[in-house]
Amino acid sequence: MSFLIYINYTISSSTKIIVLCVRFEIIIKIKQMKPLTRAEEQIMQIMWRKGECFVHDILEAFDAPKPAYNTVSTVVRILEKKGYVGHHSFGKSHKYYALISKKEYTRRYLSGMMSGYFSGSYKQLVSFFSKEADLSVQEMEEIRSLIDAQIEKKKQDPE
Repeated sequence: MSFLIYINYTISSSTKIIVLCVRFEIIIKIKQMKPLTRAEEQIMQIMWRKGECFVHDILEAFDAPKPAYNTVSTVVRILEKKGYVGHHSFGKSHKYYALISKKEYTRRYLSGMMSGYFSGSYKQLVSFFSKEADLSVQEMEEIRSLIDAQIEKKKQDPE
């Protein structure tokens, strides 16, 4: 989608007017963001933890054996193409930063998982994990306590 903007500019008090046409290109992404691969998610986890960083900063955060510099650089550029990462240029170097927060990514990821695997039903999700995840009685009681606390909070503040 493009927009044309016309700016009228009067020079001094004469009747001479310059019309300047500026064209803005606006790209609207309607599709959902593509899911992350395991390698991409590892790098995003590092970027969410560190904030803005160069490729060598990301590389330093990996445990041994560390991936090759070129591998990390390639994955970061793929993340940029997918819309997860942006960068600031400093000469030939690029300082990368996350364009989406960890919380927002988690929300989108879980939303997709909910609709794809549990028909959008949190009840089905909880039922599945309570049966399949081999939770201890203590873990289930802790989960119930968290749910009970949220129920009380909603009763007090129904917004």
